[in-house]
Amino acid sequence: MMNLAVFASGTGSNFDAIIQAIEEGKLDAQVSLLVCDRVGASVIEKAQRHSVDTVVFTPKVYENKAAYERALLEDCRTRNIDYIILAGYMRLIGPTLLEPYQNRILNIHPSLLPAFPGKDAIGQAFEKKVKITGVTVHFVDDGMDTGPIIDQEAVRIEDTDTEEDVKRKIQAVEHRLYPKVIQSLLVKEESL
Repeated sequence: MMNLAVFASGTGSNFDAIIQAIEEGKLDAQVSLLVCDRVGASVIEKAQRHSVDTVVFTPKVYENKAAYERALLEDCRTRNIDYIILAGYMRLIGPTLLEPYQNRILNIHPSLLPAFPGKDAIGQAFEKKVKITGVTVHFVDDGMDTGPIIDQEAVRIEDTDTEEDVKRKIQAVEHRLYPKVIQSLLVKEESL
C-alpha cells in the first residue's frame, strides 16, 4: 500500500476528501503524514481526528528554504512516503523535495490551467468574466502551477453565480477528482 504525505496550509477540505476516499475503499493508500506550515490551521485538527501523524513547521525559523525542505524530506523518508499530495499548500516546492520526489508530487488547482495560475484563481476567473473554469490536477515542478497536467474537469459559471457558489462547485469537483486521479496513478505504478 502506498504511503501518502499531504501538505496543507488551511482548512483541509481536500485532506478530508482523500481520507474519506480511503475509508470508502476508493483509494488504496494511507495518509501517513500531514505537513502543515501554519500553526492553528484547521487541517491539523482533522488529521488528529484521523490519527494521522502531523508535523507543523514554521519556515521562518529555518536558515533558508533548502534547510526547511531538508527537514520535510527527512520526515517523509522516515515514514517511507511514496507520494506528496499538495492540498492547499501555499508554498512553492524547491529542488530539495522536487529531485527525490520527481513526478511524485501532485497539486490540485481551482482553474483549468494554464488559465489563472497562482492565488485567487476563482477571483481571477470572475474578474475576466469567463463562463467556464474548472479544476486541474498536475505534477509539481519548480514553477507556480506549471507542471504537467494529469487531469482536468470543467465547471460552468452561471450568470447568477457568486464567487462563493463557484467555490462550492469547484470544491465538489476537487473532492471527487483528486482521490480518483491519485488512485489511477497508484494503480498505474503498481502495474509496472
